[in-house]
Amino acid sequence: MAYNRPPAPDDLLVIEEFCNSARFLYGEDSLASLETARAWLHDHGHVQAGCALDSDALAFLVRVRETVRGHLEGGADAHARLSELSGLLLTPPQWDEQGRAHLPASAGGPVRAVAAEVVSALALGDFAGRSARMKVCRSPECRWVYYDRSPANNSSWCSMDICGARHKMRSYRDRRTSQG
Repeated sequence: MAYNRPPAPDDLLVIEEFCNSARFLYGEDSLASLETARAWLHDHGHVQAGCALDSDALAFLVRVRETVRGHLEGGADAHARLSELSGLLLTPPQWDEQGRAHLPASAGGPVRAVAAEVVSALALGDFAGRSARMKVCRSPECRWVYYDRSPANNSSWCSMDICGARHKMRSYRDRRTSQG
């Protein structure tokens, strides 16, 4: 079964795509090996990063991905790690001719530039209050990242057809078991 939510808005899409390089529910992780990570980077327009990728850089990308996911879940330790990453990856804010703020990448090569793009999008989204709609599926087996378009901003599941239905069925079975 596929995830059926519409993608995040353009300014947050990089976060969603990067975090969802792993489909834990299906046992898939595009950053699990150098070969699959290079393919994922190439497919997402980061050809230079794919060519420059080695095992240390791959471990760094996985660490960034899981730190961002942890931040979206509200983990205090992830917030601290994200602060460290932003100091490593980003320069101070700058504004373009149209008055739009940017958090440019500091020097560090094409792999760090990919990570910087994600961390920058997250920071700018946080500053604007927009990334509060970026959610992580509450199912511990899934943890798919999605943009919550519900009016109340209170979605819990990547999909009611996938994780929501599984949760409801588990709850139903638990109630039936406890009743007799």
